[in-house]
Amino acid sequence: MKYSYMYCLIFLALSLLTAFTPASSSNGLDGPFYDSTAYTECRAEAEKPLYNGGMLKDQKPSVSGRDSLTGIGARYTPTYILHNLTHNTIYCFSIWVKIEAGAASARVRARLRADNATLNCVGSVTANYVALKRVREQETGTETGTENGKIKIHSYGNGMGTSICCPQQVPVPESKLGRGFLLDSPSNQSILFFETSNDDSKIQLQVASASLQPFTQEQWRNNQDYFINTARKRAVTIHVSEENGESVEGAEVTVEQISKDFPIGSAISKTILGNIPYQEWFVKRFDATVFENELKWYATEPDQGKLNYTLADKMMNFVRANRIIARGHNIFWEDPKYNPNWVRNLTGEDLRSAVNRRIKSLMTRYRGEFVHWDVSNEMLHFDFYESRLGKNASYGFFAAAREIDSLATLFFNDFNVVETCSDEKSTVDEYIARVRELQRYDGIRMDGIGLEGHFTTPNVALMRAILDKLATLQLPIWLTEIDISSSLDHRTQAIYLEQVLREGFSHQSVNGIMLWTALHPNGCYQMCLTDDKFRNLPAGDVVDQKLLEWKTREVKATTDDHGSFSFFGFLGEYRVGIIYQGKTVNSFFSLSQGPETKHVRLQI
Repeated sequence: MKYSYMYCLIFLALSLLTAFTPASSSNGLDGPFYDSTAYTECRAEAEKPLYNGGMLKDQKPSVSGRDSLTGIGARYTPTYILHNLTHNTIYCFSIWVKIEAGAASARVRARLRADNATLNCVGSVTANYVALKRVREQETGTETGTENGKIKIHSYGNGMGTSICCPQQVPVPESKLGRGFLLDSPSNQSILFFETSNDDSKIQLQVASASLQPFTQEQWRNNQDYFINTARKRAVTIHVSEENGESVEGAEVTVEQISKDFPIGSAISKTILGNIPYQEWFVKRFDATVFENELKWYATEPDQGKLNYTLADKMMNFVRANRIIARGHNIFWEDPKYNPNWVRNLTGEDLRSAVNRRIKSLMTRYRGEFVHWDVSNEMLHFDFYESRLGKNASYGFFAAAREIDSLATLFFNDFNVVETCSDEKSTVDEYIARVRELQRYDGIRMDGIGLEGHFTTPNVALMRAILDKLATLQLPIWLTEIDISSSLDHRTQAIYLEQVLREGFSHQSVNGIMLWTALHPNGCYQMCLTDDKFRNLPAGDVVDQKLLEWKTREVKATTDDHGSFSFFGFLGEYRVGIIYQGKTVNSFFSLSQGPETKHVRLQI
C-alpha cells in the first residue's frame, strides 16, 4: 500500500521569547504586530510562512548528521543556522514538518544548540500519515466524515502548538510545529534541528515554510497592552440631558467601577475560617476563589460512608457572605495517591457504586453554588478511574455532573500544558485530542479549559502560542492554579508572576485567573503573597499592582457643550453620579465587550 505523508506545523517561541508578526501595521503599534494564527486542522500542503519568513526568508535548511550535533545516532536532520541571536530578544519561529517512511506516526521535537547550551525541547508535534487510497476516497467525498466533497477535519494528536488532524482518527496532511525558548546569553551561532522521539532511523523529515521573526521586549509588551486595550476595555460616552431633551453643559460627572468583568482570585483553605485578618486581606483584593483541598474526596469522605462537609460548608458561607464566585475543585482526581485509601482498594462494581454516590452527594449538596467544576482532574497524566472502570469512565463523570448541575461550567484541568514543552503527556495537542474525544462521545459536553500553571521559569512566548492554539476550540480558558516554584527566591517569583499574569490577562480567550496561594501556618504550596502577618511579599506587591492597574480608577469630569464626556474603561459594572445646579442623579451601567462605543444616557 502506498502512503501519503503529511506536514505538521511547529511553532517555536524563542525568548530570546515568541511569536509576533513582522513589519509595521495599521494598529498604531511602533513595531511588529503579534500574529495569533493557529491550526487544529492540518493541510495537504504547507501554508505560507508567517511573517513572510522573517529572518529565514528564502533560506533553505541544510541537512546534518544528528551525531555531529548531539553525539547521538547517525540520523540526518534538517537544520537551520541562526546567527547573532541577542539576549532579551523575543523570536517567533514556525515551520511545517512531515515524516516519510519508518512509522505510522512520530513525535517530532525541535531542539536548539547555542554557543553554551542545548535546549532539549523548544517545540514538538506528532506527525502521522494515512493510506493514499483513503485520502483519495476522502477527497472525492466517498469516505465518512466528509462535507461537500471535502474532508471534514477534526483535530487529533500531540504537539507544541501543533496538531494532527483526522476524520475518524485518520490523520490528514500537514502539521505545524512551533513555540519558543529562552536564552540566558547572546549566541553568535545557534543550530536549530529536529529529531523524532521513537528514534527510528528510517524516518525521514521534510520541512517547509520556516519563519523567524525577532521582537524586542518593549515590542512584546506593547502588543500585550494593545490586546488589553482591545479585549479588556471599551470606550464609553456619558450623555446628560434635561427632561425636555436639552443637553446639559457643565454637569459634574463621577464614574466609579464597582466590579470587574475579568475575575482574578486565589485559592483559600480552612485556615481562613475564623481568621479575621486573613478574611479582610482576601476580600479587599479578590472576587473569585477555589477551595484548595476541602472539596476533594479524601477530605469529604476519609472513611467509607462517613461524609463530612463541615469545612466546605463553612467556607461556602464565607464565599456567600462576601459575594465571591467560587470554582469547584475537584470531583475526581485521576492520581491514585490523592484518593482516599478505601477508594484505592475498591474494584469493579464496588468502585463504580462509590463513584456514583460521590458525584451525587457532592453535586447535589452544592448545586448552583460553584460556577465551575473540575470534573476529572489531571487525566492526561493519570488514569486511576479509567484503568479500573474503562477508558471512557471520565466521560461518564462529565455526563453525571451535567445532569445534576446543568448551569455549572465543566472543566478539564491539567498541568504542564502551558508551563513547559517537555512533558509529552500534556502537550497542547494531547489536551485538544482529549477534548475532541469527549465531544465525540455520545454528545457529552466539556465546557471549559483548565490550565493549572505551576511555573518554574515561564516562557511567556510559549504560553502565548499554546493559548492561541487552545483558543481555536472556542471554549472558556482559565488559568486555574497559578504559582511560581518555591525553588526560586521571592524577588524572582514576583518577576515571573508578573510575566504570567500579563500574558494571561492580555490574551482575549482567557476568561479568568486563579492563584494557588492559599495560606497555611507553614506557608503555601509553592508561592505566598504575604507573610503570616499579612504583610506583602514581592509576589503580593505584584498582585496588588495588577489589580489596581486593571481596574478603571475613579473618573471625574464635566460635560461639554454637547452634554457629554467620554472615557475608556475596563469591562465590568459601574456607578455613575451626576450633580447639576443642586440636583443629583445616581445610576449604574454595565460595560461588556464590544467594538462600538457604549452610550449611557442620563436625565437630570
